Amino acid sequence: MDYNKTSRTLAGIFLTVLCVALLAVFTSRTNGPVPKAEETFDKAMLHAEIRAYILENPDIIFEAAAIVRQREAEEESKRDVDLVKEYWDELQNDGRSYVGGNPEGDITLVEFLDYRCGYCRKAFEEVEMLLEDDGNIRFIIKEFPILGEASMIASQFAIAVRNIHGADAYKSIHDTLMTFTGEPRPEVLADIATTFGFEPTPIFTEMMSETVMDEINENRALGQKMQISGTPTFVFGEALLRGYLPLDAMREVAKEQRGS
Repeated sequence: MDYNKTSRTLAGIFLTVLCVALLAVFTSRTNGPVPKAEETFDKAMLHAEIRAYILENPDIIFEAAAIVRQREAEEESKRDVDLVKEYWDELQNDGRSYVGGNPEGDITLVEFLDYRCGYCRKAFEEVEMLLEDDGNIRFIIKEFPILGEASMIASQFAIAVRNIHGADAYKSIHDTLMTFTGEPRPEVLADIATTFGFEPTPIFTEMMSETVMDEINENRALGQKMQISGTPTFVFGEALLRGYLPLDAMREVAKEQRGS
């Protein structure tokens, strides 16, 4: 839970309700006799009137909450658009991340993912279906291990395979890790490597290399700059999408980004 955001929301609701109540109270006062000077700043009376108004009109709390949520959503949407524009080159052209789908596609989908993330696993098949059905989407994977040591090991393994054996080998390992439910122990990873005809020892050595760790650290730094704290997070065209999105929703985003 984002406690800072929750606090801001509650503060916004309180201020909105207070403003509405104050306006109502002052409106009712102006419709009656003009108060004496000593009554004008009677705080106790004002507080009582505000409280009474809120109790008599509790719906204004829900109305205020809706206003604040809408305002926050609009501000967040604008901020996300600005973040995508600011870090566009790092997102799409870092020179190392896996690029699949249709590399010449007219729109790019970037996914920040963690192999231990349940929602990433849920999104995996739907992203594959989207890429296959659409046929015109460039797909970039950002290794973003944030769920502990097992996540880090899995990402190191995938990147090491890519560095040694290339993009196609990486995709095979990536697909395997997205559906793998066990612990990424050395003997298990060795079995996976052997299954695809890869010698495990060079991969294990590469996993600890500066190149692999630099990539993970740079992805994390990019995520921090873009205020990405969870997985999956997608950048679809110019849209920043935080969290799991079902297939139909992704198709709609693709249409919107293409302007159709």
